[in-house]
Amino acid sequence: MTVTTDLVSYEDALASYDPVMGLEVHVELGTRTKMFCGCSTELGAEPNSQTCPTCLGLPGSLPVMNAVGVESAIKIGLALHCEIAEWCRFARKNYFYPDMPKNFQTSQYDEPIAFNGYLDVQLEDGEVFRVEIERAHMEEDTGKSTHVGGATGRIHGASHSLLDYNRAGIPLIEIVTKPIVGAGDRAPEVAKAYVTELRELIRALGVSAARMEMGQMRCDVNLSLRPNGTEKFGTRSETKNVNSLRSVERAVRFEVMRHAAVLSSGGTIVQETRHFHEEDGSTTSGRVKEEAEDYRYFPEPDLVPVAPSREWVEELRAVLPELPRVRRNRLREEWGVAEHDMQSILNAGAVDLIEATIAAGADSVSARKWWMGELARNANEAGTSLDELAITPEQVARVSALVADGSLNDKLARQVIEGVLAGEGDPDTVVEKRGLKVVSDEGALGAAVDEAIAGNAAIADKIRAGKVAAAGALVGAVMKATRGQADAARVKELILEKLGVSEG
Repeated sequence: MTVTTDLVSYEDALASYDPVMGLEVHVELGTRTKMFCGCSTELGAEPNSQTCPTCLGLPGSLPVMNAVGVESAIKIGLALHCEIAEWCRFARKNYFYPDMPKNFQTSQYDEPIAFNGYLDVQLEDGEVFRVEIERAHMEEDTGKSTHVGGATGRIHGASHSLLDYNRAGIPLIEIVTKPIVGAGDRAPEVAKAYVTELRELIRALGVSAARMEMGQMRCDVNLSLRPNGTEKFGTRSETKNVNSLRSVERAVRFEVMRHAAVLSSGGTIVQETRHFHEEDGSTTSGRVKEEAEDYRYFPEPDLVPVAPSREWVEELRAVLPELPRVRRNRLREEWGVAEHDMQSILNAGAVDLIEATIAAGADSVSARKWWMGELARNANEAGTSLDELAITPEQVARVSALVADGSLNDKLARQVIEGVLAGEGDPDTVVEKRGLKVVSDEGALGAAVDEAIAGNAAIADKIRAGKVAAAGALVGAVMKATRGQADAARVKELILEKLGVSEG
């Protein structure tokens, strides 16, 4: 859809106003069962087939807490440098919506399990920006509404809605930042970098796949503007359920320009939720935003408080994996790459793939070359991510080994990769089927060189006269004759030997 909201340019907006952000990220935990019942969380099941009296909120049903969900929440809190509560409890957040079968959401209100933390994020130029964390709390997801009959897939204009409660009750962790100030014109970049780093951290912990395109991680973008040089925050808007890294950046930028247009014209910002539109990066009004008191929070009477022992917390702290930023800095030093190159590798989603390729036997230079070159090109052309390509780090390492031992040159290696991606088998199988090995038979190679010299007498004479650079033409002729399967360096050596010319 096309939105005709009045905007000012981003530069003009920043000339007058200072953006303040708050980011709320919901992470769907990868537990086998739901947060308060034993129903499966597996994706793709028939609608409403993974439900029970508890997650449907039927009278008389009682919730039981998921211990793995609590453990995951503590791990996330520790990784975010948070304090872990010695005692906390759940609350009922009361509101009516069709995909809320109980008419309340079991969440945490004023007593979160983790609070007062931070996450350092690195921007593209290497600057490190600290995002302070207000809280990370446990809650359950809602069901899914599908609005049918309208043009936009939203409830407005739909003829009817369908409800699937399979997702109702799936464990969520909501991570809420403190107001993010001081980002200035880099606010969109900071927002994207924060969500990127948080996603990497969640994946490193192994508590969620955090795939935004599948709804496993969603970001609500709160934004307000204040006149430059002032301290008081402006009225905020909340753009809901933004589900890609690029969209987080675009949502912040659009809201900065929209707020500035409203304020500059003497208007007033309405505190509301807004919908983000992927097609043009705009937002549109949703509903007036409730305050906490509108939800009538009260302690959940059917669940006991959560009181993680200090011993358990320290046990979990001791087994935390290396945090992503620390790991990246270590790998960057091991691989000998510059900051901006490491950032490109991160942006491409290639860090794990390159590390695994090196672990499988490749050197770091060749591992980076193949993933960031030929394979990145293939992923870009296919409109997919690197980790979804039909090739494994072990197979890339094998291609690298075949190049290193002289069995393949780069041109042939690219053909092998093409064959693996096409499903023709592993690298050795593709080499065999396509007949791609480098011609290493000195007799066959010598004969091809003799033919090239005989067929290009004038060029041979130039080389004999000392113009060694002219050998390139003869090398090309031999490579053509061998269908690119000769070792070009060895071919040049043979040409100069046969013509009695030294390289120097």
